[in-house]
Amino acid sequence: MSLKKINTVLAVAFILFILWFGSEFILRPETVAPGFGLPSWPSGDGGGFLIVKGTRDVVMALVLGVLLAAGHRRALGWAMLVEALAAYGDMANVLAHHGSAATALGVHGLTATLMVVNGLLIMRETRKVAVAPATRAPQPA
Repeated sequence: MSLKKINTVLAVAFILFILWFGSEFILRPETVAPGFGLPSWPSGDGGGFLIVKGTRDVVMALVLGVLLAAGHRRALGWAMLVEALAAYGDMANVLAHHGSAATALGVHGLTATLMVVNGLLIMRETRKVAVAPATRAPQPA
């Protein structure tokens, strides 16, 4: 299997995972939020912030999906690298609020790191290759 196909399969997997996870935070935050890794449920109207997180994830997945569908693979690689920062941010948030270190590292940290790897592989796949200057074929006299 070619590097391009592997990268595409990985990118589609990330897109579907992020889209699913974000949709769950919008539609059923009470069932998904405990798996995020934070030690307590938001109090008062804090549950609205879970929908903000879900909306963020859905939009991030759509950005990656549009870039993939449009064939802008280099931009897709850059977007994956940048979007990995959100997962690293989630990891830092869980750790800073004394949440589950296993979830912080095993879910958010691993997801972010795999996104970085996939983004770098896509960047490698799309790097510019130096092309030798074209020479004209000798013309018969």
